[in-house]
Amino acid sequence: MNRQELFNKFLEVMNRFAQIKAIVAVKDGFIMTTPFTICGSLFLLIACLPIPGWNELMVSMFGENWAAPLFAVCGGTFNILALIVVVCVTYKYVANEGLDGMTAAGLALAAFVIIIPPEVVLESGEVVGNVIPKNWAGSNGIITALLVAFATSYIYCYCVKNHIGIKMPESVPGGVVRAFEALTPGFLLASIIWGVCHFAGNTSAPELVFSMIQTPLQSLTDTLFGGTVIVGLQSLLFWAGIHGPNVVNGVATPMMMANTLDNQALLDAGQTLLNNPAAKFMTMQVNDVFVKSGGCGLTMGLIIASYMVSKSEQLTSLTRMSTVPGIFNINEPIIFGLPIVFNPFMLVPFILVPVVALFVTYTAMMIGFLAPMGAVQVPWTTPPIIAGLLLDGWQGAVIQIINLVLAVLIYLPFVKKLDMSFIAEEQAGNN
Repeated sequence: MNRQELFNKFLEVMNRFAQIKAIVAVKDGFIMTTPFTICGSLFLLIACLPIPGWNELMVSMFGENWAAPLFAVCGGTFNILALIVVVCVTYKYVANEGLDGMTAAGLALAAFVIIIPPEVVLESGEVVGNVIPKNWAGSNGIITALLVAFATSYIYCYCVKNHIGIKMPESVPGGVVRAFEALTPGFLLASIIWGVCHFAGNTSAPELVFSMIQTPLQSLTDTLFGGTVIVGLQSLLFWAGIHGPNVVNGVATPMMMANTLDNQALLDAGQTLLNNPAAKFMTMQVNDVFVKSGGCGLTMGLIIASYMVSKSEQLTSLTRMSTVPGIFNINEPIIFGLPIVFNPFMLVPFILVPVVALFVTYTAMMIGFLAPMGAVQVPWTTPPIIAGLLLDGWQGAVIQIINLVLAVLIYLPFVKKLDMSFIAEEQAGNN
């Protein structure tokens, strides 16, 4: 098997992977969580705006507890993210099968609440029961939420499609029929959950999943090697015509989101993330803001490089058309218009640029120049430099500028070669 055949086989495998029902559901489900995370981020950003004297100003205007309502919004979003995930992923999985996603999502939520510990231990040692502990309803419970969502979706779809359950007369309204359809999968799911809880004994199922699955996966993603694999695959697959971020993030997003919320827990405990060995490096913001600034492949650097050297009509006009969308991190015009897809001139820089940006961001955190990210996120359309400024103050803006400059320098020689090929084509067409 030669290199081309091996590469084609790799693309075939990745394309099949992208079509797996569970992967599609995770991708679509996490997209549904965006309003919650962005809303919580905006309130958290207001509470922790990286401007000197901001807290003192707000205290003078609204009193010592001015930020308490803002943090309550954060607690109502980030700290129940696992609950949101189990509902959204189940809904998308079942709805994609053409069935009643809302009923299945309700079953999944009930199953998840059953499986998490029903009590918390206070600092005094007192045990409080009949509660939903936020530590398992948040980042620590994300993998458990995904497992519950997959199990619920499969059981519900299997029962409904195979007509396993109570059969109602045709005269019964559809809403009542759908309600009774959920009885059998609900009973099966509850029985399985009971068995899991019984098997777990004194250790809850989420604790087992967290220690055996989630912690190792988070540790794997939170390394320079793991981050390099994530950002490299995103670009490689996109170059090959497969939406790389959608495929890779279907697996990586839960881990990066958990890393983000773990960092926020450190901040909530009064710790700083700067030079903190417990802080996680590979978070959603690192990938979205510092590695994909201007779009996957950091193509804003390509656009700037094109302004510097392009002489062909094709590249010049395409660059102008792609500039405004690129400022707001929308790079489909340059991805498919240039195109970058299967363009031999763009393969190396399109993969190399985000990897270099990751190394720069990682180094900045390791030397203490840039702090790891907490739960604050910015809307994905926030322009470069502004996004870094909002996330991590002037240091974040500086790192984005450095990454952008390096992207321009890396893209420059390849853009020159591409422009020369366009000029040759245009001259040949005029003859």
